[in-house]
Amino acid sequence: MDPITIALGLAQFVPGLIRWIGGEDAEKAAKVADQVVGVARTVTGKSGGEDALAAVKADPALALQLQQAWMAHEIELSREETRQLAEINATMRAEAASEDNYVRRWRPTFGYAVALTWTATMGAVSWAIITEPAQAPSIIAALVNTSPIWGIALGVLGVAVVKRSQDKALRQP
Repeated sequence: MDPITIALGLAQFVPGLIRWIGGEDAEKAAKVADQVVGVARTVTGKSGGEDALAAVKADPALALQLQQAWMAHEIELSREETRQLAEINATMRAEAASEDNYVRRWRPTFGYAVALTWTATMGAVSWAIITEPAQAPSIIAALVNTSPIWGIALGVLGVAVVKRSQDKALRQP
């Protein structure tokens, strides 16, 4: 069994584990899965992940020990995540405080560019479907293929808007 499958099996005993192995970052999920399997192997004294999972399933005391050991490890994961977020926040604050108009205004400019592009795309798709209804399925299929691009752009825009709103809220008296 691969580490992620074993970690998912251990998740029934470790509240909050899914938070660390879920999501879209497969590399991070694999890293955390390896870590939780390592913690389980340490707690159970077993050499393999599957054996550790079986031992935890069979012994409620081991499940409790696993929970306690994982909580200690989770504190370190949270500290690392907090450090990364602080670094991102510091970068955003430096951009907002910059005297350079381009650096200070890139987020709003990006927002307007995304909105304009979205509007143009949806207008063109609507026009194409209205004028060529027979082509609607292929047009919609082509539009679906742009989902990853829009997902990234809208994700970046979402972070920019939320963080900018938080920065503005902190400045108000």
